[in-house]
Amino acid sequence: MKILVTGGLGYIGSHVTVLLLESGVEVISIDNLDNSRIEVLEGIRAITGKKPVFELLDLKDKDKTIDLFKKYTDIDGVIHFAAHKAVGESLESPLKYYENNIGGLINLLELLCELSIPLIFSSSCTVYGQASKLPIEENTPLKPPSSPYGYTKQIGEQIIEDCCEAHLGFKAILLRYFNPIGAHPSAKIGEYPKGIPQNLVPFLTQTAIGKRPILKVFGSNYNTPDGTCIRDYIHVMDLAQAHIDSIYYLISCDKKLTCEIFNVGTGHGVSVLEVINAFEKITSKSVSYRFSDPRKGDSVAAFADVNKINNQMGWKAKFSLEDALQSAWNWEKEIDRKS
Repeated sequence: MKILVTGGLGYIGSHVTVLLLESGVEVISIDNLDNSRIEVLEGIRAITGKKPVFELLDLKDKDKTIDLFKKYTDIDGVIHFAAHKAVGESLESPLKYYENNIGGLINLLELLCELSIPLIFSSSCTVYGQASKLPIEENTPLKPPSSPYGYTKQIGEQIIEDCCEAHLGFKAILLRYFNPIGAHPSAKIGEYPKGIPQNLVPFLTQTAIGKRPILKVFGSNYNTPDGTCIRDYIHVMDLAQAHIDSIYYLISCDKKLTCEIFNVGTGHGVSVLEVINAFEKITSKSVSYRFSDPRKGDSVAAFADVNKINNQMGWKAKFSLEDALQSAWNWEKEIDRKS
């Protein structure tokens, strides 16, 4: 089997690529290196003994995207990660997000629909907005997202669903995942953001190792047990496995399937302070933090109902919060050792 992974050198894309290669799948990886590093290829090779075929490509370039599919005519499926993903940045630069996340998706879909190549779409729990009921089920009514990033995922889902309805033979799975954290157990790949981290755990590990003076905790008076936001933190290796299970499910499933939606999470909510406390306990590192104003675009609480993916695919999260935090810390120490 040959799978195209867009955004293949990014955080989640690189971990999915590792599992694909380990399962004997041939991988074509494309990335524009906007928020990723070419060195990730060496990390993938060090883990698997293999490298994906790599193409430096931006999906916004329609002609080059067309050329890619002329060059590789036997692609069995696509896993699409290539997108900007920071809530805060999307509020500051909305056009950047709409142009990249929607424009690139449309260029890709034009070819997938024509060629009837199935798609796994990297979506997000941000499509739910602030859900009125927890845990969040796939049939929970979508509310207006609180950021342009969330809108790009909501719009992207709708475009894909419309394409599945309009084009016989094209099918897709939309994976709405919650908060990925952690790194590969080898500490050879992990989350490595450029600039100031936008997510909690890399900011936490960078603070613990001394790269950042203090960790900002956005909001202390939310309607939660300790006043901080609650999220469903899932180990990136569990999330990567969900993509592997999804592509096999999609390719082998009954042709009646056109577009299905699955939550991917642990089913448990954890607060920001609980994450910090767990990290300090397993690493014996004291982390300096201070409370800051709530961040625009953040919801109060979100965690997944995962019964659908458990029952239909047999997928279930295996790693604990502590496992994920330990792997993130090991990865941070490895980055520091190399720098």
